Amino acid sequence: MTTMEVTRFGHAAVLVEAAGTRILIDPGAFSAPATFALTGLDAIVVTHQHADHLDRDRIGSLVEANPGARLLAEPETAATLDNWERTGPDLTFEVGGLTVTGVGSRHAEILPALPRVGNVGVLVTADGEPTLFHPGDTYEYRPDGVDILALPLSAPWAKVSETVEFVQAVAPRTAFPIHDCTISEVAYGIYWTHVEGHGGVDDLQRLPQDGVLAL
Repeated sequence: MTTMEVTRFGHAAVLVEAAGTRILIDPGAFSAPATFALTGLDAIVVTHQHADHLDRDRIGSLVEANPGARLLAEPETAATLDNWERTGPDLTFEVGGLTVTGVGSRHAEILPALPRVGNVGVLVTADGEPTLFHPGDTYEYRPDGVDILALPLSAPWAKVSETVEFVQAVAPRTAFPIHDCTISEVAYGIYWTHVEGHGGVDDLQRLPQDGVLAL
């Protein structure tokens, strides 16, 4: 395998760089300001419509700064945006040297009384590169062959036992946390130590904001 670089930009925002291609996933309201200063992107991908995954106040300027970027979003989300392509389960998109494949179709349940919005996670891969999986907001879908898992660590729809079971089922070579702005620093270990102790993944990387994982 050659080198894939993954950079966290806070909460669910992840920049994937491999095969000469740069793909940004889920630039949301909790993302670091540096997320919206990125240039040279080949694609921007949004897994679903919630504000912590799509900052509608800042997405326009990011798109303008990356005029060559392919814009990919889950169907319900794409319908509310101008000139975005709709992703979907098993749909593939060739972006530079990488392939983006949609995984799943719906958000995890928050409350039975609330409708479940669309959510399409993504696999990012290429020949000779590791395969990265960003699930968006769900543990429901568990694709095979995942080398790097972007792991949602805390959410209104999740509990620790589900987090650990999801990691075990996906069985990645490497995992790092996303969706963790809902956890205070003093309480972070309550969540992360269970993943460390029971997830079954040898290479766990608790990346700081702007931390880079190279594989």
